[in-house]
Amino acid sequence: MSHEFNPTILREYDIRGIVGDTLTEADAYALGRTYADLARDEGAKRIAVGRDGRTHSGMLEAALVRGLTEGGIDAVLIGMGPSPMLYFSTHYLDVDGGIQVTGSHNPADYNGFKLLLKGRSVFGQEIQALGRRAAAGDWTSGNGETEEVHVREAYVDRLVEGFSGNPFRIGWDAGNGAAGPILDMLIERLPGQHYAIFTKVDGHFPNHHPDPTVEKNLDHLKELVADKGLDFGIAFDGDGDRIGAVDSKGRVIWGDQLLMILAEPVLKEQPGATIIADVKASQTLFDRVSELGGSPLMWKTGHSLIKSKMRETGAPLAGEMSGHIFFKHRWYGFDDALYAAVRLIEAVSASGRSLTELKDAMPRAVATPELRFQVDEVRKFAIVDEVRDRLSTDGAKVDATDGVRVSTGDGLWLLRASNTQDVLVARAEAADQAGLDRLVAQIDGQLAKSGVERVEAVH
Repeated sequence: MSHEFNPTILREYDIRGIVGDTLTEADAYALGRTYADLARDEGAKRIAVGRDGRTHSGMLEAALVRGLTEGGIDAVLIGMGPSPMLYFSTHYLDVDGGIQVTGSHNPADYNGFKLLLKGRSVFGQEIQALGRRAAAGDWTSGNGETEEVHVREAYVDRLVEGFSGNPFRIGWDAGNGAAGPILDMLIERLPGQHYAIFTKVDGHFPNHHPDPTVEKNLDHLKELVADKGLDFGIAFDGDGDRIGAVDSKGRVIWGDQLLMILAEPVLKEQPGATIIADVKASQTLFDRVSELGGSPLMWKTGHSLIKSKMRETGAPLAGEMSGHIFFKHRWYGFDDALYAAVRLIEAVSASGRSLTELKDAMPRAVATPELRFQVDEVRKFAIVDEVRDRLSTDGAKVDATDGVRVSTGDGLWLLRASNTQDVLVARAEAADQAGLDRLVAQIDGQLAKSGVERVEAVH
């Protein structure tokens, strides 16, 4: 037997597509068989499997597990929960890897799989190799077994292990995603007063889209914080691996700003440690890490890429603008929004200030949201190369870690190709609006030279 995946679902960090269209039950089964092959090649025998709260996650999980067991792998089913609970189970249980069925923060008709094996994320070239292996289709056969294991209590206990923080009044928004039931358990164990909304899992996402990096999705949380006069608010994405936050005035604390707050207590305990952030992060973050005695490292965007870099550098903390926060300090090095929330409460407590005061003290900068330009998939990386070549000829100050990041007297602008969509992503930040306008004009000018018009920008 062999199986051809739709090539669009084999993405950089995971496998993801539209259920019934680019992603089917047959794909889930074939992935199980193909992953079983890969796992057995590496001497793996037992794999943990979890799923998010989407309407089709149960169906895809059943097909995946059938593929795994017929491929000779034992599947340990941990049930529905956030992706980080599956990551946790790979450390907590006697297993050799894990697979989470999840569409993350995508719309309700999407789903997919996040893959772990032998302590690493399976991503990039390894996902492409799975596609080739499925097409070749010489699958091994076997009789794997399934068992159900409950890890929720152990996971929540571990989230609060060693916790020391003040009793704040906090609002929470689980966005009807898979983290909801865990959040209900977590706030029982935390001091203070807690008001949680949308903790009931609903794969139709009836209240708002579960992506806390888009500000309009935080409107309900802002209202809750304002109505109850709370200290701050925390939101999660659909599978609980990305965090969003607002202060008592309803101002968003973005990913790089959260990292500025979270880094301080870590660097007190580990002076001089490396703190990693992606290329989208503000210069103010890298400056703050240096100021705190840390060693800032800018790396490529993408949770799998960041995790690999953390292992390589021994960094105790890393983060992305997209709200993925990775703690190796007192944790396992994976991105977990529930754990990041617990550490945020601790960090705000340790600062002796409110989150609102911490936000007030941050350097003022004006920034664009992410500007997205629809481009032809075959051209997307070439356009970035063209821009980089023109800038280097002009003698501009360019960092080419991931796309182009240009520093000028006004501030910085960034242009990179999305690894997951046929878009170019740009953003700019400056000290004031006039400077920001000049930076955005530079982005427009460079894209125009490569034939990309601003009218194509989609936010």
